[in-house]
Amino acid sequence: MCLGIPMQIVHIEGFSARCEAKGVTRTVSLFLLQDDMPRAGDHVIVHVGYALQTIDAARARDAWALWEEGDLSRGARGGAGE
Repeated sequence: MCLGIPMQIVHIEGFSARCEAKGVTRTVSLFLLQDDMPRAGDHVIVHVGYALQTIDAARARDAWALWEEGDLSRGARGGAGE
């Protein structure tokens, strides 16, 4: 299964962005969005280190709510039943 993680851009330098979600920060490539570059403060969907699309803050919140409702993060932490 492929997962796109919503993250908020904190800082941009060239085609690299420092993004944050749930207290975790990552460097993300913006190369795929170069025709419509996001700005600091924007939310993006991230998959394997690449921002795939820009989304609004409400959609990012909705995605995290679904993530938490389904407890999808438990498997990523190696929770019970794995």
